Amino acid sequence: MENNLDTKSDRRIRKTKKALKEGLTSLMSEKSIKNISVKELTEKVDINRGTFYLHYKDVFDMVEQLEAEMLKDFTKVMESHTASKLNEQPLPLLTDIFLFLKENAPMCAALLSSNGDIAFANHLKEIVREKCLKDWRELFHNGKVNNFEYFYSFILSGCIGLFETWLKNGLVETPEQMAKLAEEMITYGIKVLK
Repeated sequence: MENNLDTKSDRRIRKTKKALKEGLTSLMSEKSIKNISVKELTEKVDINRGTFYLHYKDVFDMVEQLEAEMLKDFTKVMESHTASKLNEQPLPLLTDIFLFLKENAPMCAALLSSNGDIAFANHLKEIVREKCLKDWRELFHNGKVNNFEYFYSFILSGCIGLFETWLKNGLVETPEQMAKLAEEMITYGIKVLK
């Protein structure tokens, strides 16, 4: 009996947090995080402010927890692929990244928007940077170290641009299609237009 109550309670907590997350995402499409109040958020999702405070100290704490959870999940995605596998074929990692982005599209879009949190974008970039530089040094230990940073910047900017355009176009293509496109662009450059 107690186990059943725990399950119902967990389900209610997940449902409440999901509603708050969706409400926050919606509000962030209209205004900056610093201009969103707990009152406004809870009224938007029809949840008591007391319920909000059971989970978060304030809106900034909520954003921080959501970001931490997403960054943790993103790190797992990145770390699940070894350098040797990436050297053979980067498509599986790119597919997992685009799947992650699609699953988290509303919140990623909100956090990466002008109303979002620049620190979140910087954390994502740093996770990618560390993974790329570590793997590239392992794979190309005799390579030109000075070029690593430039190549990383080039690849990252391109992938961010792909995600933004994909999002703007309504996520029409599948994550697999986007990953394949990214892989072809990274590997073949302008030849993808032929």
